Amino acid sequence: MKILQVLTYYRPHTSGLTIYVERLSRALAARGHEVTVLTSRFDPSSPRIEVADGVRVVRVPVAARVSKGVLMPGFGLAATRLVRTADVVHLHLPQFDAAGVALRARLFGRPAVLTYHCDLQLPPGVGNRAVNQVVHVMNGIAAAAAHRIVTYTRDFADHSPFLRSYRRKVETILPPVELPSPEPLAIQRLAEATGAVDRRPVIGMATRFASEKGVEVLLGALPRVLREYPDTTVLFAGQHRDVMGEQAYFDRLAPTIEPLEATGRWHFLGTLSPAEMAAFYPNLNLLVVPSLNSTESFGLVQIEAMMHGVPVVAANLPGVRQPVSMTGMGAIAAIGDADDLAAKMLEVLGDRDRFAGDPEAVARRFTPDACAAAYEGLFESLRVGGR
Repeated sequence: MKILQVLTYYRPHTSGLTIYVERLSRALAARGHEVTVLTSRFDPSSPRIEVADGVRVVRVPVAARVSKGVLMPGFGLAATRLVRTADVVHLHLPQFDAAGVALRARLFGRPAVLTYHCDLQLPPGVGNRAVNQVVHVMNGIAAAAAHRIVTYTRDFADHSPFLRSYRRKVETILPPVELPSPEPLAIQRLAEATGAVDRRPVIGMATRFASEKGVEVLLGALPRVLREYPDTTVLFAGQHRDVMGEQAYFDRLAPTIEPLEATGRWHFLGTLSPAEMAAFYPNLNLLVVPSLNSTESFGLVQIEAMMHGVPVVAANLPGVRQPVSMTGMGAIAAIGDADDLAAKMLEVLGDRDRFAGDPEAVARRFTPDACAAAYEGLFESLRVGGR
């Protein structure tokens, strides 16, 4: 099959959505399909067209940015050309341009599948409210035109006001998760560089530094954890500076974080490669996912941590609570409640054997090939007339 993947940001951007599409595209290519990714050239230094790991990437130049989105005058022409030659079109929302692509798929008689990764909730502000409304309308047009809508879990689908409107189209496919095997020397070097050899427990957070991720909830929970475990240290893996639209949020929390950094209790690691992430998790005693709203619908990092035997404390959000519920490897904390997050962190840290789970079973369930096989079956059913 010729499969066209469409999303706003692809590599070198790093986010859960980007990683999802990258893993899925590689797995589909490995299964013999011809995969093309249509995305933005948000970084002018990125190649206009390249082939990486069997996946062809087509990047459309960006004329301007609007909040966290982009304007691409040449996108329509590129989409028309690629949709016409595709066997199936796979769209990833939230995405402003998805509506036009989905309508092109209908026009040219191509099956369109839409994966709804999360809701879009931009930070407060008049401009962002307008962007939210416009993207919501465009997402609705794309969903109406799509033949099927995929989400990670039924839990998220049942609680999403957006997806409830398209219930008859919704199917669930577990996301693709993989990491290379950790190198013992890399694990040791990270431990030595951050002081994790001597400081325990080590709490991990793996995400962009963004307002919806609940960094302040972890900061609010730390004083209670530190009373019980004075040598606690936090390793923050992910972009923390120059995150699009999040500078004010970082500036607001920086005065709380700086004293923790000065005493070795907080380390910003920056964006890590897959190999570096594989060394990150074995250094942890616990991963936290204190997200605040439905811009988070699952949290792939939870599965990555569990694959390495690391338990998780996650916010009680639809979808986000599912990895813990499915595996028993952790606890679920009330949304935005620092006291409850601290209590759940202490509960897990105090009895880690109870939350050990089965890391190998987790890894088998979430392989990219299993995810690709599920999409392959869906694409084939639509191609032979099951639209």
